[in-house]
Amino acid sequence: MEEELKCPVCGSLFREPIILPCSHNVCLPCARTIAVQTPDGEQHLPPPLLHSRGSALSSGAAAAPPLDQEAAAGPACGGAGGSAAGGLGGGAGGGSDHADKLSLYSETDSGYGSYTPSLKSPNGVRVLPMVPAPPGSSAAAARGAACSSLSSSSSSITCPQCHRSASLDHRGLRGFQRNRLLEAIVQRYQQGRGAAPGTSAATAVAICQLCDRTPPEPAATLCEQCDVLYCAACQLKCHPSRGPFAKHRLVQPPPPPPSEVASGSPGAVQGAPSGSGGCKSPGATGAGAAGGNTARKYPTCPEHEMENYSMYCLSCRTPVCYLCLEEGRHGKHEVKPLGAMWKQHKAQLSQALNGVSDKAKEAKEFLVQLKNILQQIQENGLDYEACLVAQCDALVDALTRQKAKLLTKVTKEREHKLKMVWDQINHCTLKLRQSTGLMEYCLEVIKENDPAGFLQISDALIKRVQVSQEQWVKGALEPKVSAEFELTLDSEPLLQAIHQLDFIQMKCRVPPVPLLQLEKCCTRNNSVTLAWRTPPFTHSPVDGYILELDDGDGGQFREVYVGKETLCTIDGLHFNSTYNARVKAFNSSGVGPYSKTVVLQTSDVAWFTFDPNSGHRDIILSNDNQTATCSSYDDRVVLGTAAFSKGAHYWELHVDRYDNHPDPAFGVARASVVKDMMLGKDDKAWAMYVDNNRSWFMHCNSHTNRTEGGVCKGATVGVLLDLNKHTLTFFINGQQQGPTAFSHVDGVFMPALSLNRNVQVTLHTGLEVPTNLGRPKLSGN
Repeated sequence: MEEELKCPVCGSLFREPIILPCSHNVCLPCARTIAVQTPDGEQHLPPPLLHSRGSALSSGAAAAPPLDQEAAAGPACGGAGGSAAGGLGGGAGGGSDHADKLSLYSETDSGYGSYTPSLKSPNGVRVLPMVPAPPGSSAAAARGAACSSLSSSSSSITCPQCHRSASLDHRGLRGFQRNRLLEAIVQRYQQGRGAAPGTSAATAVAICQLCDRTPPEPAATLCEQCDVLYCAACQLKCHPSRGPFAKHRLVQPPPPPPSEVASGSPGAVQGAPSGSGGCKSPGATGAGAAGGNTARKYPTCPEHEMENYSMYCLSCRTPVCYLCLEEGRHGKHEVKPLGAMWKQHKAQLSQALNGVSDKAKEAKEFLVQLKNILQQIQENGLDYEACLVAQCDALVDALTRQKAKLLTKVTKEREHKLKMVWDQINHCTLKLRQSTGLMEYCLEVIKENDPAGFLQISDALIKRVQVSQEQWVKGALEPKVSAEFELTLDSEPLLQAIHQLDFIQMKCRVPPVPLLQLEKCCTRNNSVTLAWRTPPFTHSPVDGYILELDDGDGGQFREVYVGKETLCTIDGLHFNSTYNARVKAFNSSGVGPYSKTVVLQTSDVAWFTFDPNSGHRDIILSNDNQTATCSSYDDRVVLGTAAFSKGAHYWELHVDRYDNHPDPAFGVARASVVKDMMLGKDDKAWAMYVDNNRSWFMHCNSHTNRTEGGVCKGATVGVLLDLNKHTLTFFINGQQQGPTAFSHVDGVFMPALSLNRNVQVTLHTGLEVPTNLGRPKLSGN
């Protein structure tokens, strides 16, 4: 899990991590070093100014902003101005309007912007060089100049992992949310490893971060909103209790965490820059970092810093407070309760972890299998060598030279197999270590009870876990070589054939019996899916497979698939039927034996929706393709996703809207039915069309059997298709409409509907065949 807790820039455990828009994390001190300015008009500078930029930088930082400006910029910098000034550079000074701006060079090969010369972090990420403060200027002035420069021109930061760039607003790095959850996990991890003996946090003193004195004064207060430590004098100058700071909460500064005190570094206690170029602001010390002595500080809304998160915005995928919904940009977004989304995302992450856990278990078993293969290869190799030596020694002096050649072949074969297996072991071990680290990290995340903190990183973690599960692709946990040596030595030939003595390759045989993967075989509605694989340690090549299926009534098998794939789905079967399936392999030597027979049961009733691919382009579908309407005044046809060839099936359509007495039609049709006219006007459809008073049966543009009873808004139309009795029956509000005779040839029929823009209907499926519907009300023609 330690790899999950390391910053991609500095390579150390996260310190004050912030969440970038791409969901990756980076230390706040490291973020200052990789944030770059992109000043307007930079490309228009004249060459003399571009060449003299270094001197302009030194002179430009001479004039520092006022203290109130520095205090306002302090939260964006986060204390310890040495690294901030070095990372951002620039200042507000005299000279030309462009003389105080740094040149930004775009490196299209890496996706990062950096200055030259540049430093490199342990992970190879380019970091801005440190810019020393001018003589006579204080650290606070340099920090204020840096933050002022950052806020006065457009700045950006590039994620060191996915290389996506994000622009900084007027708040600078404070615009990114602090990952308190990751911070707490890092703290627990450090405490679990144990602190240095004999250390005590009580002896450490927090130091003011804005002091010009040497040494700095002890901190007297901590601003929870600014995350900055102030002594009494600096608090009066930089953070007065009026104006925009009136609502800020000032508290007593807590002691630094034990890990920092144990290190014995003054920079760790005072918030000075560390060896990696970062700075330690009081955010860590003010967030319950004192070994559990203080409560952890939960994140607050960055837009309204006095408010806690209470809802989750589905559009922006971020926690929000109630003021964001009343006054902010989330007012019209869809939101859900924070606790409900917390539980939902926890469940999704746990479900994804189960898949990775299963793969990790398979990987461990696979590693045991590979190690057994190693032992078998060693043993079999020694056996083959002994046998070969015995045979060659019996063939007198003429076999000596040939024996050496044959031994070389065996050795090469063994080394090749060993290398292949070791490569698989190393590759699988690496993947397993990565998956195990991710699992441990995710389990620590799930233990957290902070909904907002969890939801800040849950989306990214769920995607990572799903990607980790997908890396175990088909065949990844199968050995690439077998432990057997396919070499046979023939010692019977005469002495004259000794110099042609060589290994005889094993003759090609018919393929073995395929193994059905029952865990992947399934049924859905009237379709079945079968999966199989070749047994391990198979020496015979396989050119393809033949899948056979019976007729659902225990009849003869028939071929339904021939090819090289090991997964096949067969559609258009009978509902409520039991099918037997089997598969066999073939190659140039012939056809292998059949596999075991698998029994598959199709659904009793049909679940289906309207098919957006088969409907006319004027048909409009909604409600997960269960509700249909039309954008045209002309009748348009849409089909269902199910296909029937046997059995009895029943479905209903609810009339949601019925204006101006149109004539919708309900029934069944072939897949090739005409889609731009009323259902039943061609010979590919059988339908009942109905108005607000009567209904008619229509086929081949002939309407007969008029029946009293029409539809209106709220009516329910039932369709009963019985292919065993050759009947098609219609019902309106439970009342049967007209005769039920349905003359048709054998084939496949799909539910169908035609309507225009005056009608809207909703489909209801998965219904049992009714037995208590009413009889028809017939009328004259």
